[in-house]
This record gives sequence, C-alpha cells and structure tokens, in this order.
Amino acid sequence: MLQKLIHFFKTYLLILFVFLLQKPLFILYNHHIYSHIRFSDLMQIMLHGLKLDTSMSAYLTILPGIFLIISLWAKPSVHEYFQKIYFGLISTIISIVFVVDAALYPFWGFRLDSTVLFYMKWPKEVLASIDIWMIVVGLLAIILIAFALYKIFYFFIIKTEKKPKPIKSKFSTAALLFLFTCLLFIPIRGGFNVSTMNVSKVYFSSKNELNHAAINPMFNFLESAFKTQNFDKQYRFMSDAEAEEEFKHLIDQPVKGEIPALFTSRKPNVIFVVLESFMSKDLEPLGGFPGIAVRMNNFCNEGVLFTNFYANSFRTDRGLISIFSGYPAQPTTSIMKYPKKSQTLPSIPKTLKAAGYDLEYYYGGDVDFTNMRAYLIAQGIDKMVVDKDFPAKDRTTKWGAHDHIVFQRLAKDLKKEQKEPFMKIFQTLSSHEPFDVPFHKNSDPYLNSVQYTDSCLGAFVDEFRKTKYWENTILVLVPDHAMHYPKNILLSSVERYQIPLLIIGGAIKSPMKINTYASQIDIAATLLYQLGLPHQDFTFSKNILNPASPHFAFYTFPNGFGFLTPENHYVFDCNTNQVLWNSGQPNANKKKGEAYLQMLYNDLSKR
Repeated sequence: MLQKLIHFFKTYLLILFVFLLQKPLFILYNHHIYSHIRFSDLMQIMLHGLKLDTSMSAYLTILPGIFLIISLWAKPSVHEYFQKIYFGLISTIISIVFVVDAALYPFWGFRLDSTVLFYMKWPKEVLASIDIWMIVVGLLAIILIAFALYKIFYFFIIKTEKKPKPIKSKFSTAALLFLFTCLLFIPIRGGFNVSTMNVSKVYFSSKNELNHAAINPMFNFLESAFKTQNFDKQYRFMSDAEAEEEFKHLIDQPVKGEIPALFTSRKPNVIFVVLESFMSKDLEPLGGFPGIAVRMNNFCNEGVLFTNFYANSFRTDRGLISIFSGYPAQPTTSIMKYPKKSQTLPSIPKTLKAAGYDLEYYYGGDVDFTNMRAYLIAQGIDKMVVDKDFPAKDRTTKWGAHDHIVFQRLAKDLKKEQKEPFMKIFQTLSSHEPFDVPFHKNSDPYLNSVQYTDSCLGAFVDEFRKTKYWENTILVLVPDHAMHYPKNILLSSVERYQIPLLIIGGAIKSPMKINTYASQIDIAATLLYQLGLPHQDFTFSKNILNPASPHFAFYTFPNGFGFLTPENHYVFDCNTNQVLWNSGQPNANKKKGEAYLQMLYNDLSKR
C-alpha cells in the first residue's frame, strides 16, 4: 500500500517541480525583459505562480492516479506501458508549450494562449515570417527538453523494481488511491473560496512582466482555449459599413453650448462606492420602497442625482468594467475573463493616475473572483485592501468581511495623512446573496441587507465629514448591477436594470437632479470632462451633460439587449429572435441597438 501511495505523491510533486523549474528558465531566456529582476521578485513570482502550478499538476496527476488503481489488478508490464505512453505524451506537450511560449513572449507581450490556434489557420504565412534558424533551434529545443523530461519521469516514476512487493489489501489501497485522486479537485479548483482557479490569482505586482512570469503557460493556454469565441462572427445584423455609419451617431459628440460644472474644484479627491445589488426600488426619491435606503434617501437632497440611470448588465464583473472603463457589457461573455483583452481597456483609475491621483481599492471579498485582480492591476491599482487583510474573526460571511468592517477600515485610513489628490474604490458585498448580515430590521432578506449596507454607508459618511478631506472630495455612489427583485421579474425587463447614480461630497457645487437617459458606461466621459481630463479613448462612453451627444441607456442580458430612450424602450431576445418590449415609438431604437451591439463585438474581437 505504502509503495503505491508514495508513487502517487511522487508523480504529483515531480510534475509540480517541472512547472516550478520553468519559471527561472523562462526569465533566463527573456533576460533582456527581466534584466531588472531582483531575487525577491523571483521569489514572489515562484510563490504566487505556485497557485496555477499546483492546479495544473493536479490535472496531470488524475490519469496516473487512475492507472495506479488499475495496476493493483493488472500486470506490472501493462502499467509500465501506459505510463510510458502518458509521460511521453505530457513530456512532449510541456516542452512544446514551454518553448513556443518563451519564444513568442517578447513579440506578443502576453503568455501563450489560444491566439496561437488562430494563426495556425495560415501556416504558410506564419512560417514565412519566421527565420528558418528560429524554427530549427525551436524544434531542436522541443526535442531535447521533451527527451530530458521523459528521462526524469522514467527515472523517478516509471522505472520499477523487477519484483514489486505483493499487495494484500488491494481494495483498501484502491479506496485510498481513489480518495487522493478525488482530492486533486481541491488544487484544481483552487481551494474552497468563492472564486475558482483562474489566471488572475497569480497577479501580485504593478509590473505586468512580473505577473506574466508567474503564469503557468499550459494553464493559460487551456483556460483561453475553452473560452475562445469568434466574437467578430456574432451579432451580425447588417454590413459592417452600415453598422459603422449608424454607430457614428451613437457616440459622444464635440461639446456645443455650455456644460454646467458639478464640482467646486477641478481636481477633487474621488471616492467610488460600488453598491452590491442596489436598485432604484431601494430609494424613495426614485419611486422606491419607503424606509429602506434611508441614508441614501437623505443624500439625494444634497448631491447630484441621476433619475433615469441604468445598469449595463446583471453581473459584478460586467458592471465594474462598465463603470470604470466605460465599456458595455456583453450578452454572451465578460471581457474581464480575458486579462489579455481587459488590460487594453482605458479606465477612470488609469486616467486619474496619469493625472497624479493616488489609487487604492477596498473590498472585503476575494479580489481574484472573475479575474478582478488582473483587471484592477492593469488599470494601475496596486494598493488593495481585501479579504485576506482582515483577521479571520472578521471574515464571517461566505463572501468575506461584512461591509461595516471594511467601511470602518476606510474611515480609519482617511483619518491618516493622505497623498492628494486620491481616488479610492470601495466595493461592498453584504447585499449579495445569501444576504447574511449582522442586522435584523426587515423580514425580507434582500431589503434587510440593503438597509444594513445603507446604514454602514451613512456611518462612514458621518465619520468622513469630520476629516479635512471632505470639502475637496466627491463620492460617486453607484451599484454594480441591480437585484433580481422581486423574483418574478424577468431578467430581460427594463425595470430589472434601473439603478441610482448619486454624487455627493463637500466638493459638490449644488444639489440637482439630472433626468437624462444614461447608463454606467457614461460615468467615465461625464466625470472626466468635469475633471478637465481627456476621455477620447472611451469609445462607448458619452458625456451625460453634453447636449450635442445622443442620450440613451444600453444593457445586455444572456443573448439579448435593451436600448432605451424616452421615445422608445426596445428590448430584443436574440435566442428567440423576438422583440420583448417595444414601448413608445415602435422600433425607433431597433437599428441603433443592433448596430451598437455589432460594433461592440467588432471591438471585442480586436482587443
């Protein structure tokens, strides 16, 4: 029994060792990129990269684990034969991935992913653009590395004693081996956190080349291969020329006339509070339920309230991209799941950092969820306070630390000396299902959680007013998405996406209500214009206060979209090819919505 168990663990650890060894070799090959690297950086790369390495090693140990169980009853020669085939195959695959990845990185600037499969459609052209000696040296390297790996696996794993010891308790041994094989699910998934294993988990530095060095190329390739979609082939409603012509009238236009200044300063501090699952129904000034978000109700009288405002999607990962990058949510995917694409997006944090703002992010949950860390770091946010920065006693909910804990931490930090101007992002989480909060004032779990977070927000604002930073700060209060509430509401309905946008703070010039139709993607152009900063890179974002720009709200749901103006609420389901809503002037927004979605997927395919 012991012999078989040792064999199992030796297999896993040896594969893990091979992946660990790849990192310094990758850095050595690309020494011109990593000439500045310190020993501490290498240790960080190895440590953070271990997450993907353990996961990939677990994947590759599943079949050897099954082979070991079968070997209890099969002839030793049969087991040896299967092992030779398997380890010969993975030695070849690992060497191909390693060599191709290391060779392409200086040209691509990202680790090997399924993009390479796209170029394989034109092998003649690809080979024509590569020096023949690179091909020869590359092939030779693949052969030598594969041979060396196979020899390592053979010496430590395949090579067996001529007379293996007989195993008396075969069923007990099989049961243990089966248990350990099943337990490989833990490193494969990445533990028991909310987020499953993804490339974002290894991101740790503001220097992307260090993050890239930590990535396991085989994991990255497989993850991207399973996500690959031909975005430029989806949502083809018209010719691209026709879509482009229509799209010209749907983007931000040159400013005509006077635009009112919302703030008393051109360079105020900015705090974003992204409110998990809040909706317009939570606020009385927006026609919502009485007595729920009572503090936000009061804030509506002292800030800038946008009354016809909409979320772009129904998920946090899509909502964050819409808010901070002004990029519309997609109905069939999320750009945040593709770090290579999401890092090309412009963003409010990136623009403010270039303007001298100091950035910091607060979240009581797992920042690796849906690749959030990779996106945030790519946007210039290298200072984060997240779940692991709080003691275990404070992480008492499924999602992490309750909102009042994190708000208290932010309030405490703001009482210290701050580098100005600053931008801080606070992402709440307590009003997410299962709505488990330390607060019991409403019998409805969701509304109770909203009341709780609202009270936490109110307490924070009360504390922040006492600081010297209040007078030169704006707080942008916006949900990541609305809640599916009540439960019988359709996911596609217009009502499902109505959310508040409220800007408060000491730097607000005067309270006002803005009734223009808009959505999360329009925050970027509107805010940056008020700050006197450029926003031309935000293709889809429109200045809500610019009378020359078109004003509409756009949202997506699974394989469908909504395009809303005062004249026409048009909602279309692409699964059934049916119009779900068409109120007001019929079909006034049909072509606009179709062209907008088509151009979005054209843009997505190019990133």
